[in-house]
Amino acid sequence: MKLELTDEQQMVQTMAREFAEGEIAPIAGEIDREARYPHETVKRMGELGLMGIVIPEKWGGAGAGAVAYTLALIEIAKACGSHAVIMSVNNSLYGEPIYRFGDDRQRDKFLRPVASGHEKGCFALTEPQAGSDATNQQTLAVRDGDHYVVNGRKVFVTNGREAFAALVFCQTDRARGHHGITALLIEKGTPGFLVPKTEDKLGIRASDTAEFVFEDCRVPVANRLGEEGMGFRIAMSAIEAGRIGIAAQAVGLATGAYERSLRYARERKSFGVPIAQHQMVQWMLADMATTIEGARLLTLRAATLKDAGQSYRTAASMAKLFASETAMKVTTDAIQVHGGYGYIKEYEVERYFRDAKITQLYEGTSQIQKLVIAREVLGGRE
Repeated sequence: MKLELTDEQQMVQTMAREFAEGEIAPIAGEIDREARYPHETVKRMGELGLMGIVIPEKWGGAGAGAVAYTLALIEIAKACGSHAVIMSVNNSLYGEPIYRFGDDRQRDKFLRPVASGHEKGCFALTEPQAGSDATNQQTLAVRDGDHYVVNGRKVFVTNGREAFAALVFCQTDRARGHHGITALLIEKGTPGFLVPKTEDKLGIRASDTAEFVFEDCRVPVANRLGEEGMGFRIAMSAIEAGRIGIAAQAVGLATGAYERSLRYARERKSFGVPIAQHQMVQWMLADMATTIEGARLLTLRAATLKDAGQSYRTAASMAKLFASETAMKVTTDAIQVHGGYGYIKEYEVERYFRDAKITQLYEGTSQIQKLVIAREVLGGRE
C-alpha cells in the first residue's frame, strides 16, 4: 500500500497542525475544566473547511478525502479530544450519510449549512436499551399522511445541544426487526422535539452530549433519508466511516500524551540525571512510539481503502480497535512517566487519559470491533 502523501494532503495536515497548536491548545484545559463548548474555535474549524472536509465542494465541503480527513483529525485531537469528536461527528456520522443517501433537496437544506461550517449536525441512534445492540430500536415513527409522528428517546447524542438538525433512527415496522428501521432528518425547533439534558462526562467535556425526547413530533415524509427500512443500513454505513474518525482521534490523543511525556522525561531529573536516561522510562517511551506508529498506519490504511472506493469495513474496525487500545495504554503510561505530577491537571496528561477512554466505547466498543474482525477472518458476515 502506498502511503506517500500528496501535496494537498500535506497542506491540510500542516494547516490543521498550525491551527490546533495556535488556537485550540491554549484553551483546551480551560474548556475542559468548565465543560464549555468552544463556539469560536469550532467556527474557525468551519472557516478552514474542517467541518465538512470529506463532503464534495458542490455541497459546501472541502472534498479532500478520507486520508486528508484522518491527517487533520489527528492534529486536532493532539490538542483537544473535544474538538476532534465535534469535527468527526459533523463529517462521518451526519454529513456523509446525507451526501450518500439523500436527495438534492435534502443535501441543500440539511448538508450544505453543516459542511460549510455554518451549522452543526448530529447522529441519534443510541437509546437507553440500544447501545451495542443497535437493532433494538424503540423510538417509533408512525406514518400519518405526508408526515411521520415520532415518539421515543435517544441518549448520548454528540453535538446534540448545538446541532441545528439531527439524523434520527426510528422503527417504522417493528415486525421487520432491523429491516423496519428508518432514518429521518429532524430540525431543532420542531414541536415535540425536546432536549431535556446534557451529560456531565468523564472526558471530552467541552463537547456536548445530549438526550433527546420525541413526543408526537411530526416530521415531513420529505425528510426521510432513503426509503423506509433502509435506516439500519444507513446507520451502519455511517458508523463504519466513523470508526476511521475515532481511530484518528485516538492516534491524536496518544500522540499528544506521548509528546508531553517525551518532553517531561528530558527535563525532569531523578538521582542526578534526566529520567529519560533511566531504562524503564526509555522502555515506556519506546512502547508508546511503536504502538502509536502502528495505530497511525492502520488508520491511514483504512482511509486509503476508503478513498480508493474499496471495502474498508474490517480495516476500519482493526484501526479503531488498535488505536483506541493504544490511546488508553499510552495515556496511562504518560501519567506514570509524569509520576505524581501526571495526576495533576496542570500537566495535561490526565486530560488525555480521560479523553482516551471514550475511544474504546463509541462507534462500537472494542469488544464489538473484535466481533466484526473475527466474523470477517472466519469467513462470516456481520
